[in-house]
Amino acid sequence: MPRVLITGVAGFIGSNLAVRLLREGYSVSGIDNLSYGVREQVPDGVRFHKLDIRSKDIYPTFQKGDVVFHLAAKNSLADCQRDPVETMDINVTGTANVFEAARLAGAKKVIYAQSSVVEEGDARLRGFYAISKVANQWIAEGYRDAYGLVSVGLRYFNVYGPRQDYRRTNPPVMSKFIITLLKNETPILYDGDNDNKRDFVYVDDVNDFHLICINDDRVDNGWFRLGSGESHSVEEIYKIIKEAIGVNPEREHLPRRDEDPVTETLADISDAKKLGWAPKTSIREGIDSMIAYIKEEIQKGNIG
Repeated sequence: MPRVLITGVAGFIGSNLAVRLLREGYSVSGIDNLSYGVREQVPDGVRFHKLDIRSKDIYPTFQKGDVVFHLAAKNSLADCQRDPVETMDINVTGTANVFEAARLAGAKKVIYAQSSVVEEGDARLRGFYAISKVANQWIAEGYRDAYGLVSVGLRYFNVYGPRQDYRRTNPPVMSKFIITLLKNETPILYDGDNDNKRDFVYVDDVNDFHLICINDDRVDNGWFRLGSGESHSVEEIYKIIKEAIGVNPEREHLPRRDEDPVTETLADISDAKKLGWAPKTSIREGIDSMIAYIKEEIQKGNIG
């Protein structure tokens, strides 16, 4: 088995991936500067390095033959809009630095995070987060063409599950609704939420494809959409969550915010399915697991 190195190992997808890889018997190393990630989420067994992906100090942590998952990023759309320079520094300069470290070490391949935001219409595509993600794809292709470095782009749609980052300035919709309802607070919905649809995919299903990426050379130098192949509106998600928790609170309804246009995403996962992958977790099963996790976090005092 190749050694696996994860950037952003203390984040949502990175920490879940580390748990899965350790369970499968892989040797796992991880990098995170903990500006967004949480140290407690890094599982025991990971060789952890508190480093910034923009620094050359990461170079010694890469080894010949590594499979690298590059998941570290500044990823709150609102925060990225407020600070485009830092967004490009982390997401573009940092990504180029990770690819350079992989090249110098002789890594086997770099599997890097793309984003479905580039498929959410022109307004989203002009945002600084989307611009940085488009640049990442060009960086990967540049290193392939110039140095023969193998890479795999994963265009994540709305990944959800335990450890989803509820600490963001604008928390993901599932975490926000679950926390609000468990704390008996008033949920807020917006005009158009019945038409505002996303393709939600459970993190364990995404990890199934991650394992394919490590060992199947058919993925090399390609990119794949990872979603469920189904869309659910924000209104639908709210109804599923309140039914799962067993509450029916009064809710507040507000005009839609300019920075959150009504859009619909639906992943064409046909390329991933050709490799034998398919999402297995229903939306209700995934939400139930998130509710159980967040209840536990509230009991621990981690969510005030």
